[in-house]
Amino acid sequence: MLINDILPENSVLSQEKILEDYRLVCESRQVSLLGRKDVMGGRGKFGIFGDGKEVAQAAMARAFHLGDFRSGYYRDQTVEAALGNLTWQQFFAQLYAHVGIDNDPHTGGRSMNGHYATRWLDEAGQWRDQTKLYNAVCDISPTAGQIPRSLGLAYASKLYRHNDALHQYTTFSDRGREIVFATIGDASTSQGMFWETMNAAGVLQVPLLMSVWDDGYGISVPIKYQTTKSSISKALAGLQRTKNEAGIEIFTVAGWDYPALIDTYQRAAALCRDEQVPVLVHVQELTQPQGHSTSGSHERYKNKERLQWEAAHDCNLKFRDWILENGYATEEEVNAIEQEAKETARESRNKAWKAFRQEIEEEQQQVAELIEKAAREVPNGTPLRNLATELRKTYQPLRRDNVSIVRKALRELGTATTAGRQELQDWLGQELEKNAQRYGSHLYSESEESPLKVEAVPPVYEQDAPVLDGRDIIRACFDALFARDARVVAFGEDVGYIGDVNQGLAGLQEKYGASRITDTGIRETTIIGQGIGLAMRGLRPIVEIQYFDYIFYALATLTDDLATLRYRTAGGQKAPLIVRTRGHRLEGIWHSGSQLGAMLGSLRGMHILVPRNFTQAAGFYNTLIQGDDPALVIEPLNGYRLKERLPANIAEMCLPLGEPEVLRPGTDLTIVTYGSMCRIVMEAAAQLEQMGIEVEVIDVQTLLPFDSNHRIVESIKKTNRVLFADEDVPGGASAYMMQQVIEGQNAYRWLDSAPQTLAAKEHRPAYGSDGDYFSKPNIEDIFEAAYAIMHEADPRRFPFLY
Repeated sequence: MLINDILPENSVLSQEKILEDYRLVCESRQVSLLGRKDVMGGRGKFGIFGDGKEVAQAAMARAFHLGDFRSGYYRDQTVEAALGNLTWQQFFAQLYAHVGIDNDPHTGGRSMNGHYATRWLDEAGQWRDQTKLYNAVCDISPTAGQIPRSLGLAYASKLYRHNDALHQYTTFSDRGREIVFATIGDASTSQGMFWETMNAAGVLQVPLLMSVWDDGYGISVPIKYQTTKSSISKALAGLQRTKNEAGIEIFTVAGWDYPALIDTYQRAAALCRDEQVPVLVHVQELTQPQGHSTSGSHERYKNKERLQWEAAHDCNLKFRDWILENGYATEEEVNAIEQEAKETARESRNKAWKAFRQEIEEEQQQVAELIEKAAREVPNGTPLRNLATELRKTYQPLRRDNVSIVRKALRELGTATTAGRQELQDWLGQELEKNAQRYGSHLYSESEESPLKVEAVPPVYEQDAPVLDGRDIIRACFDALFARDARVVAFGEDVGYIGDVNQGLAGLQEKYGASRITDTGIRETTIIGQGIGLAMRGLRPIVEIQYFDYIFYALATLTDDLATLRYRTAGGQKAPLIVRTRGHRLEGIWHSGSQLGAMLGSLRGMHILVPRNFTQAAGFYNTLIQGDDPALVIEPLNGYRLKERLPANIAEMCLPLGEPEVLRPGTDLTIVTYGSMCRIVMEAAAQLEQMGIEVEVIDVQTLLPFDSNHRIVESIKKTNRVLFADEDVPGGASAYMMQQVIEGQNAYRWLDSAPQTLAAKEHRPAYGSDGDYFSKPNIEDIFEAAYAIMHEADPRRFPFLY
């Protein structure tokens, strides 16, 4: 323990700073205590707080520089307050779910408490200067879910330091001086995401400072059931760097020892910043005074001895004793700080609650008056007056109460043509529109850089355009992207030296360098996390998941973190990552992925593109790289050696998202499909033509967005029949397409036959050509499904075949 009679003026430990930190930790503890009371009293739905971690977080904040990043979890309130990113009024506003970025600038009231974010984007959705911010990536609740992206945030510093071409991007980095503070609870280090990240950080040698808050439990499960040797620092000792081997540096420190924490974080941050060595800081002997969350009491699973130990080792109490022992304040001065902290917490809480209630109660009053007015205009207004009374008596109403009562009032008014009814209708329409913005905006980009606003540039072919393999087409596209923009990087398994397993990047590492086109280990989760972090810091990564089937390794990171980022920050953060993979038609259980239904259900917030060939894929990559949304591109796996003409404008051509293409016109039946199925459907259509059936074949090209201009329903108006075909399981993407067209486009009005879907079998595809034929839709399946529809419509013209 450091005991200093006189501290140097430039020391991190000065009397003034010590007392600032003590005030901070006292305030943080008080808001946690009040937060729990508010949840138990019904003001909040759920509470999870950072009590017991205050002193360690205050020490960590002392090592934080402008431009640094925090990729943490839902107990980091103290460090965020220390950095000025969080006021205690905002803390309570988030607890109450007070919508709007004026109230909760972190998530706009969309996330439960403990989820903090710096607003990197201005109102127009443009990047702010990250080097002038204490950057916090918006927290997520899934345990260890915040860790994969921390690898990419740190990797960005390495690229900004070592790639001279990136030094011009001064609003994102000061030549790689930034470090990343990742935080995680000790129990969550049992997750594979954590281990994969620590291994990758050691391999890459990136400035990642990983703090593990160790309070001995994962909810009720003690550490002996969580971690080998009951210590994450001991368990990771094999990653410890040596004089001759790169690795990670490991520090251990007690979470109640303020000066030791200050010293540890200063040394750890300096090592990380100056040498770009990844560091683990294992903060031990922490406590959790209020237990895990408001969902239960920790007294249920902690014995008397443990509770007594926690009371004696409370970090705030230990900090207090240290201050008094070393004479940095008197008992009276410390007492005054503690009292002022209580008052500050109560005042912040009261202001937040008043602001939250005022908006809704004013709305409640307005609605009650409108209903009472409507009641005066009809012969029997008693039911309406009863509704108004019911609303006025509602204790602590929410917006849903106001909206619900207006809907009931309009139901009661029926077809009455009164001014009061019209006013209620107008109020409801306006309120639903406001709430759509409050709770549903920013799923995708609303800025001028949205990929949906990129101008389409069709391919141009010269008369003697070369005919190349698909792999050569996409390589030409990527070559142009790398030549044009130094921010574009690509990495993944086998991406670098051999240029990916299908040669789409062949020769480009040699041309542009290993820092831009890079091999990785077999670690899909952190490949995605690495890409997310780079995209968050202004770079334009294209990351590869080698086969579509492997996307499930990374699905949690894609769905919980990347796809929701813009939404859960109410437009405050973005990560325009392009995820490249390949799927369809290859034979075998694990290399013929077409599980689009799983992606459609999981990745709202990302665009999902399914090009049928590599000219289409190139056009989509050019569009996406100009946009600011994340996307998943699934290249056709059996198309790399199929021949295509090379467009003369391969570097400039852009395909619009959400616009299907009619591959073959027809009048009898519309078949809607995508990806590698297009070739199969086109062959079936040619055979159907010989039977007198003219099929219109439509390639949807993108599933998210899907047919934005309703091109498919226009086809159905002509043919009056539709078949949706794909390689997913029954009820997957084909069912999604049917829902979008029949329900979303009201196509049922023009149907003379029942809409049909044709999908693969429920099982995974069996190996071999026969396995493919009998597992996924084939030409004969398409032919017969289409013919059956026509047979039902006109059995004389199209008699039963067999």
